[in-house]
Amino acid sequence: MTENGRSSVWFHEVPSAEVVEYATNVCDVAILPLGSTENHGPHCPSASDSLNAIGMSELIAKKSGATVLPSPMYGSHPYHHWGVKGTIPLRFETHIALIEDVVRGAAVAGFNKFILLSAHGQVASTIVAVHKLGIEGHFVLSLHWYDFLRDNQDVLEDPMWHADESETSVALYLYPELVDMSKAEPGTATSLIDPKWKIAPGMAPKPGQMYHFEGTFALPERLEESSGSIGDPTKATREKGEILVTRLVDHVSLLVTEIMDQYPVGVRPQTN
Repeated sequence: MTENGRSSVWFHEVPSAEVVEYATNVCDVAILPLGSTENHGPHCPSASDSLNAIGMSELIAKKSGATVLPSPMYGSHPYHHWGVKGTIPLRFETHIALIEDVVRGAAVAGFNKFILLSAHGQVASTIVAVHKLGIEGHFVLSLHWYDFLRDNQDVLEDPMWHADESETSVALYLYPELVDMSKAEPGTATSLIDPKWKIAPGMAPKPGQMYHFEGTFALPERLEESSGSIGDPTKATREKGEILVTRLVDHVSLLVTEIMDQYPVGVRPQTN
């Protein structure tokens, strides 16, 4: 048995009656880990984003008492990811509908507060899903882990991009057996405008900058002569990954605690 007398933090690993009883009497916060299946360079598995979200969510649930919903393993992708070998993107409409249906189904089991924890750039669908679900009366928060890197520049040498120092460090901490650092190599991407106009993932914005998903800023990756990495994964270490993951887990666990303090089990925050 784990903490709070439950056999697992995972929704799908316990009998439904146990899930319902826990959500009804102990904690009704559910975390949905969202990632992707995509080219993640020659050194990391194609499921890296999903595995990052899964690993982080599990640690958060163990610390906070939340329950983790099964990860769908596929995600929506910005335009420049499409057509890349090793990447399996969902259409925005498909991903939005998937998130909506998962939340609706979990709500039937007694969960009243939801956190979407994404380790992949898919705000184009998660934000829409959050607001559509809010109209229906569901309380849903959408967090993208790389946004927390704004507060972790003391750990990283470079801004976060893709299959790079930050993501590879997290992989080395959460699932090192699937990472082959002997194949890690730096890679670049071609920006269609001066980079000064856009905010890199995890970086604090400067006046007038656009969020990195607010425009068609990048040359499609299928046209790049690149290994699949954007940034330098050779700078990654397990130690950096442990710091990044631990800080994120502490941060989101505090959020869960505050939500439960303000809205005790059985209480759904009013959104409609």
